[in-house]
Amino acid sequence: MDREHAELSSLLGQILSARGWTLATAESCTGGLLAGAITATAGSSGWFDRGFVTYSNESKVELLGVSPATLACHGAVSEETALEMADGAIAHSHADVAIAITGIAGPDGGSTAKPVGMVWLAWQQRNGNGDAKVHCFFGDREAVRHQAVTIALERLIALAK
Repeated sequence: MDREHAELSSLLGQILSARGWTLATAESCTGGLLAGAITATAGSSGWFDRGFVTYSNESKVELLGVSPATLACHGAVSEETALEMADGAIAHSHADVAIAITGIAGPDGGSTAKPVGMVWLAWQQRNGNGDAKVHCFFGDREAVRHQAVTIALERLIALAK
């Protein structure tokens, strides 16, 4: 894990621990990198409940309860899917807060409407407060995935404060 992710994960852990909150992650294009950054942090077992890596559409449906109709109408890389992933992570965990990441890391798979580097992040609190935001990252596959994890950690820190 790089220094930036180590520092962000450590800060996130301090904030979540102070609030008595736990976290769940639902990842697609990052393939578990966020959960990996979190679990590389000593003591994360006290505040990290679980992570879902749902790379295929089938896994999004089976593990998180994403609606097949949502995937058919909006695609895996959409606000609707990201929100349902975050909702599913809350529903299928004991976490107080969840974050979901779905996007196109490249180098292939992009289109005019959904270019390589487009990543949706959604978050959900157990009390029902949630939201989503789209990001357009630049660089190669590794850079897109790295930036998505960075933004996810920063967003979680802001949410938990």
